[in-house]
Amino acid sequence: MEVLKEKVEEEEEAEREEAAKRGKKMMRPVEMWREEPPMMQEMLRDLEKKLSEIEIVIPEQPSIITKDTIDISKLPLSYQSNTLKEEHLLEVADNFARQYSHLCPDRVPLFLHPLNECGVPKFVSTTIRPTLMPYPELYNWDSCAQFVSDFLSMVPLPDPLQPPSHLYSSTTVLKHQKGNCFDFSTLLCSMLIGAGYDAYCVNGYGSQDLCHMDLTRDVCPLTMKHKEVVQEEEKVPPKKYTIKPPRDLNSRFEQEQEMKKQEELQGEEERRRKEEEQRLLEVEKAKTDPLHGLRVHSWVLVLSGKREVPESFYIDPFTARSYSTQDDHFLGIESLWNHKNYWVNMQDCWNGCKDLVFDLGDPVRWEYLLLGTDKAPLSVAEEEDDAMNDDDNDDVENLGKEDEDKSFDMPSSWVEQIEISPEAFETRCPNGKKVIQYKRAKLEKWAPYLNSNGLVCRLTTYEDLECTMTLEIKEWFQNREDTLQLRHINKSTGLNIDYFKPGHPQALRVHAYKSMQPEMDRVMEFYETARVDGLIKREETPKTMTEYYRGRSDFLSYRHVDFGDRVKKLALNSAESNPRPMVKITERFSRNPEKPADEDVAERVFLIPEERTQLRYHCRDDHITASRREFLRRTEVDSKGNKIIMTPDMCINFEVEPVEHTKKLLYQYEAMMKLKNEEKLSRHQAWESELEVLEILKLREEEEGAHTLTISIYDTKRNEKSKEYREAMEHVMHEEHLRQVEAQLDYLAPFLAPFPPGEKLTHWQAVQVRDECLSDFKQRLIDKANLIQARFEKETQELQKQQQWYQENQVTLTAVFRMRILEQRLNRGEYLALEEKLTRTHAWGVLESFVMTPHGPRQSCQEQEPAHGLPLCSLQPARTVPWGARPHCHTTFLPARCSLPSQTFL
Repeated sequence: MEVLKEKVEEEEEAEREEAAKRGKKMMRPVEMWREEPPMMQEMLRDLEKKLSEIEIVIPEQPSIITKDTIDISKLPLSYQSNTLKEEHLLEVADNFARQYSHLCPDRVPLFLHPLNECGVPKFVSTTIRPTLMPYPELYNWDSCAQFVSDFLSMVPLPDPLQPPSHLYSSTTVLKHQKGNCFDFSTLLCSMLIGAGYDAYCVNGYGSQDLCHMDLTRDVCPLTMKHKEVVQEEEKVPPKKYTIKPPRDLNSRFEQEQEMKKQEELQGEEERRRKEEEQRLLEVEKAKTDPLHGLRVHSWVLVLSGKREVPESFYIDPFTARSYSTQDDHFLGIESLWNHKNYWVNMQDCWNGCKDLVFDLGDPVRWEYLLLGTDKAPLSVAEEEDDAMNDDDNDDVENLGKEDEDKSFDMPSSWVEQIEISPEAFETRCPNGKKVIQYKRAKLEKWAPYLNSNGLVCRLTTYEDLECTMTLEIKEWFQNREDTLQLRHINKSTGLNIDYFKPGHPQALRVHAYKSMQPEMDRVMEFYETARVDGLIKREETPKTMTEYYRGRSDFLSYRHVDFGDRVKKLALNSAESNPRPMVKITERFSRNPEKPADEDVAERVFLIPEERTQLRYHCRDDHITASRREFLRRTEVDSKGNKIIMTPDMCINFEVEPVEHTKKLLYQYEAMMKLKNEEKLSRHQAWESELEVLEILKLREEEEGAHTLTISIYDTKRNEKSKEYREAMEHVMHEEHLRQVEAQLDYLAPFLAPFPPGEKLTHWQAVQVRDECLSDFKQRLIDKANLIQARFEKETQELQKQQQWYQENQVTLTAVFRMRILEQRLNRGEYLALEEKLTRTHAWGVLESFVMTPHGPRQSCQEQEPAHGLPLCSLQPARTVPWGARPHCHTTFLPARCSLPSQTFL
C-alpha cells in the first residue's frame, strides 16, 4: 500500500506540472493580443459585430431533472443519507477503483457510485429495485421494454463521452417521465429482474443512431410483412381415363415478347432501386460520426437460462427493440451490474461486442467487485499435480476460509417500491402522445380515451425519404362501440379497409371501399358464426353483387347477381322503391351426400329477361361428365288461343344415365314450377341483400359521426352509471348509520324491546311502558342520591380524622372543597334536569299522547297513582346544612319496596 501511495503522489505532482505549463501557454496569446496594432483590433470588432448579427436557432430538448424540480424534503431518509453498510460498500468500491486505475491506467474510470437526486453518492447496484408489476401485460420482456420506451421521454447525456454524474431513482424518473439512457436501463432492469429474467445494466459505447434514438435509417417494425408459409397442396394422382386438355392456340412468339417486356421492366425497376440504395449509402458515408466508438450509452443485457430464454440478447431501452449480441450498433462494454454484484469487462473490444463471452463466472474475462457473487466460476481443469501433499491442501482450505470471511453482501436497495398507478399505466406516453420517426414512416401513439374517436396509434408511410408524399395510413382504435379495430387507407388507390372485432351489430369483419355511397365498388366480410344465413363475404360493383356462404342447410355456397340499367333514375338510396333490375342470378351448391349426384344441383343459373333456367348437377366419382338440364318458359298460345303450359321443346336434357321418369312432361312441369318459385325466392334474397348493404352503410355513417366509446363497468372513474350507483349506495349506508345512532340514544328503546317492532301499542301496553319507565327513572334517582350521601359522609369522616391530627396546620381546604361540591350537587337538583330531558324527547311525547284519556287531558303527575299503588314522589332539593352537621330529609313519598338507611335524604 505504501508503494501505491507513493506512485499516486508522483502522478498527482506530474499532473500539477502539466497544468502549470498549460496555464503559461494560455497566458502568451493574451499578452500578444495586447501588443497587437489598433488595425487588428478594428478588424476583430467588425468580425465580432458580424458574428453577433447571426441568429442561431437552438433545438428544443426536454428539460433535465435538476434539484430545483425535485422537492428533497418529501423524499425518504434512505434517499438523503447512507447506512453504515452502504458507507462500507462505497469504501470497498473506492478501493476497487484505485486498484483498477493502477492496473489499467489506459482505461476510463469506472461508473460506480454516482450522485442521486439528493446529492448523496449511491452504488449503482443498490439503485436497482427488483419489482414485479401487478399488471399481467408487464410479465414479459417485450411488453416491459415497450412500456418503458413509451412512458419516458429521452434526455441526451450532458457529455456524450462520459457517463452522467447523477443517477436518479426509478421512482423519481417515473414521476417526471424523463431520463437519460442510464435511467431507462435502471428502470427496465428493475422490472425485468422482478419478472424473473437474468437482466443486467450495461455501461458501454454505442453508435450515434443508438445514442440519439435516431430511427430514421431503420424500417418501422409495423411495416414489415411476415413471411407467409405456403402449404404445398398434395398432387392428386391422375385418373386412368381423363380428358385431354384443349390445345393452346395462343402464339408462343407473342408470349415470349411479353415475357421479355416484363423482364425489361423488372430490370429497370431493380436498377433504379440499386441506384437509390447506392445514393443513400454515399450520403450516409459522407455523414460519418467523428465520435464513432466514443459515445457512451447504456442498455440492458438479458442472459439465457431464466424464463426459458434460449439465447442472450440486448434490449435498447430507448426503442424497446431487441438486438443480437453480434449487432454492429454496440461497439464496446466497460462494465455491467445487477442488484447483487458489479462486473468489469477485461476482454478486448477491438471488434465491438461480437467476440465477447458473457460467462460472468470467469474471473479472467470479467472482474467482479464482491466475492459473494451468484455466478459459479468456471470448472478448473483437472490437471492438478498428483504430488500435492496434505500441507498444500490445508493451505488451500485455509485460503478459502479467509476469502469467505472477507466476502461482503450487497446492501438492499435504497429506492422505494416502484409503483405505477392504473391511470399512469393506461396513459403510457407523456401527456398522452408520442411521435417516432422511422425511415419513410412516422408512428404516432395516443393514450386510450384521449381522442374522441378512440384513435390510439397511427402509422403513416411515405414514398420518399423526406416524408412529403404519403403512400398509405394505418390507424388503430380501441374501446369503440362499433368494434372498429384497424383502418387502412391507401392514398394511391383511394381504397379504405376497415377491420372490426367480433361484436358488430351486423357481424361485420372487414369492409373495403372507395366511397361510402351505395352501388359502388366494395367488399364486405362477415363473421359467419354470428349470422343465421352463413354469409362470409359480399363483393359489390355498380353492375354485380357476389356473395359467399358457408354451413347453410340448403348447401348454398355462392350467389352472383348481374344488374341492368334502371329505367328511371332516382336517388341511389332508394333501392327499395326503385331497385336495380336483375338480369342474371347464378347460384352454386355444395355436395349433399343424402342425394344422388344426378339429382343434386351443383350450379343454377336464372336468365330473367329470357325466362330461361340452366341447371348443372354434380358429377359422380366414377364419371367425367355431369348431367345438365335447361328450362324455357314460353308465354305463347296455340292455334286455338289456349296458353301453352308445357311442351317437349321447353326442356332440354343431357343425362349421363337417362331415366324414364325424367322424360315425362309432368315431371318436367313440376320441376319447372319448383324452379319458378326458387327464382322468386332468389330474387327476393338478392333484393334483401341490397337493402342490407344500404342499412350497413347508413349504420356506418352514424357510427363514424357519433364516435361513441365503450367504458368498462370496472372503470369507476369514467363510468357515470357505476359512479352514480356507488354514490347512492354510500348515501343509503350513511342514512342507515344515522338511524343506528339514533336508536342507540333512544331512552325508551329498552322498554319497547319486548314488543314487536313497527306495530302500534294498545292503551294498556302504553300505560305499562310509561309506568316501567317512571319507576326505573325514580330508582335511578334514589340510587344516585344514596351514592352522593355515602360519599358525603365518607368525606366528613376523613375530614374529622384529619382535623384531629392536623389541628395546627391549615390543610383542610381540599376536604372542604370536596364537601362543598357534593353539597352543591345535592342542592342543585340534577334529578330535575334529568326528568326535564326525558319529558322533552319525541318518543315520550308520543307515549304521553297515547296514554291521554279520550274525555279530556290526562291528569298531572301528582294526581295519578303509580303502578305500585303509591302516590308519585314529589322530590324537593335538600336544605343547606352547616358544615360537619348531619343533613335532614324532607317529607317525601317513596315506593313501598324502597328502604333507605337513616342517613339517606331526598
